[in-house]
Amino acid sequence: MIRIISHRFRFLTVALPAMIGLTLSLGGCKSNTTEQLSHKQESTPVAHIEPRQHFDSDSAYHYVKTQVSMGPRVAGTDGARQCSDYIVSELKRHGAANVSVQEGNVEAWNGDNLALRNVMGRFNPEAKDRVLLVAHYDTRPWADSDETEENRSQPIPGANDGASGVGVLLEIARLLGQQAAPVGVDLLFVDGEDYGKSSGFSQHENSWCLGTQYWVDHMPYRPNELPRYGILLDMVGGTDAKFHREFLSDREAPELVSEVWAMAEKSGYGDRFINKPGGAVVDDHLFLCRAGIPTVDIIESKNDETKSFPPTWHTMSDDMRNIDRSSLKAVGQTVTNMLYELPAKK
Repeated sequence: MIRIISHRFRFLTVALPAMIGLTLSLGGCKSNTTEQLSHKQESTPVAHIEPRQHFDSDSAYHYVKTQVSMGPRVAGTDGARQCSDYIVSELKRHGAANVSVQEGNVEAWNGDNLALRNVMGRFNPEAKDRVLLVAHYDTRPWADSDETEENRSQPIPGANDGASGVGVLLEIARLLGQQAAPVGVDLLFVDGEDYGKSSGFSQHENSWCLGTQYWVDHMPYRPNELPRYGILLDMVGGTDAKFHREFLSDREAPELVSEVWAMAEKSGYGDRFINKPGGAVVDDHLFLCRAGIPTVDIIESKNDETKSFPPTWHTMSDDMRNIDRSSLKAVGQTVTNMLYELPAKK
């Protein structure tokens, strides 16, 4: 049963055996504000940690701004190629090993043939205990949620939806180049996440996250060498962004979600990482989980104003005016602390 609800964003309810009554928003990521989980904030004070590496939000902001200055980075376009080349150069500059570009062609839902480029770099490549960090760098080809009809056929600037996650990962790459983490860290930048069909979602789940689906089909790991876990960053730079526990992450990797949100609390960002249910988001992490890599999605899916994604989502307002250094800092420092503070697996 599918029920369309008229709102600023479009929603549909899909009856699935594992997700009865789960509401999914249509778009590059699909979200809802279901209250099916009952996680509660810790009532006892949490001792904050002193970071071994300090995440620089100004540096991350610069990485975001540089991407946006390239214009839209729609999959298969010159803008996307320029951005992927930039990511490669920054990974190499920060000392990543085995920097590689995975190229492939896929057909989008509308018949477009897309030349995808996924970029990956490795730090501490000898370590068997590995962590995978992921962000998409492509941007939505159509601002189909914009209030102005003339804008809806235009590609979005993609400051938050695309560039913010990449900016955080490139700053983490800089830190890893300065000091190795106890674990091996693989940074994956995927293409083609935001080219999906925004109507009839229940029949078109696979029209999204094309780069990740291609990467999973050509994964550079042997079955016994998969990363211990993954963290996906998507829309992590919005104004005063707050990050609730994403529903599908909690379903597929609940212990990992709890570990990340606990680290955020210890890092001093419990007011940003809300230990309560957020939306159910079809994003790159879902395909990684299916491939055997438990992955959590850090994403703003329950905005105070929209009760879903940020108000700039898939609009022409997704630009640098709406990027918040404090949001980048909260996410970046939490993920950095995950890498440096948690012991490596024996």
